[in-house]
Amino acid sequence: MSDNGDNSQPKQTSMERRRWPRVTEDPVGEDDLKTPALLPLRFETEKLTAREQFPAWQEYMAPLADTRLPDDVDLADGFVARQIVWNLGGMLFLQQTAPAFSYERSPDTVRFSSIDHWQITLLRAGRTWTGVNGRVAQNEPGMIEIRSLGHPFSGRALATDSLSLIIPVDVFAVRGGLTTARNNIVLGGHRARLLIDHMSSVEANLDRFTYDDLPGVKERLQEMVFDAITPLVDHGGVSDQISQIGLITRARRFILNNLASPELTPDALGRELAISRTRLYELFEMSGGVANYIRRRRLSAAHAMLADPTDTRKIAEVGLAIGFDSAANFSRAFTQQFGYSPSNIHKRASMDPTRPVWQPDKQPEITFESLLRTLGLS
Repeated sequence: MSDNGDNSQPKQTSMERRRWPRVTEDPVGEDDLKTPALLPLRFETEKLTAREQFPAWQEYMAPLADTRLPDDVDLADGFVARQIVWNLGGMLFLQQTAPAFSYERSPDTVRFSSIDHWQITLLRAGRTWTGVNGRVAQNEPGMIEIRSLGHPFSGRALATDSLSLIIPVDVFAVRGGLTTARNNIVLGGHRARLLIDHMSSVEANLDRFTYDDLPGVKERLQEMVFDAITPLVDHGGVSDQISQIGLITRARRFILNNLASPELTPDALGRELAISRTRLYELFEMSGGVANYIRRRRLSAAHAMLADPTDTRKIAEVGLAIGFDSAANFSRAFTQQFGYSPSNIHKRASMDPTRPVWQPDKQPEITFESLLRTLGLS
């Protein structure tokens, strides 16, 4: 800061802080008074033997896709890969470096998986080719790839260095949602450059963001992603897409507003939307059906209740509140959905009521898969 009495510089800094994460504008020494909010989940194969490396990567990536080595690569050649996952509290930021491999998310995997998020990927090095319904999207440095984990896909990657965002599908519902027309596309031009620059800026500050910074960081990333993608609507079918968006948005809002009601059934939802059972099934086909979607939303709501230290209801009471007729059935369904029992998450929240549930340092059971399953609940 200048000592000549000029007040213009402090005003400019104040304005910038309202728009961008404060850590990039802090005066020297102020960081010492703050506690970084994010502790990453790290995975790497380097310390394993060559033959152990790729099987470890296969197991780690299984929640997203089945992976295979290229035909000309032997298991004994090794597979040195690294991934760092940062949970922004409802959005995952991934840094990844990996040798060449191929991947597939099959229709059966999609049908039985609760993971239907959007994945936004930029490459710093390498190249990928991903196919959906016979259409192949090629990603390379300087481009942004948009992919739905709620749809089958397959492809291959050269040795890559990448950044990815994984964002729950419901995040964009309040903005009208994203349609399948935006699935498996690669975006270039100025919109891609703006998003790439912003993701790189966020990456540079991941280990310095405070709890106060996170809501603004997450909201700005969501805005940047949506603003970059929405112009890519297939205008030839825009009326059909608008109709699809409207129905899905209304359906999800109705479900969220009636989670505790025993009257929330596929038939009730069909009557609310004034559509046939066939049309309703089509809307939720990639979510495993409407009944499966309702069940997942109810369990997600239960997870949030149990993780909330101000909610004093017992586990059985939470189960009843979301429509389960017994504590045993609720516990069984919860464990199947999240990989741990409701008593586990309840105890964690009670032990440290001031700590957000997404922090991994005191939760050794947290894995990449559990983060994907609970994404959007924080």
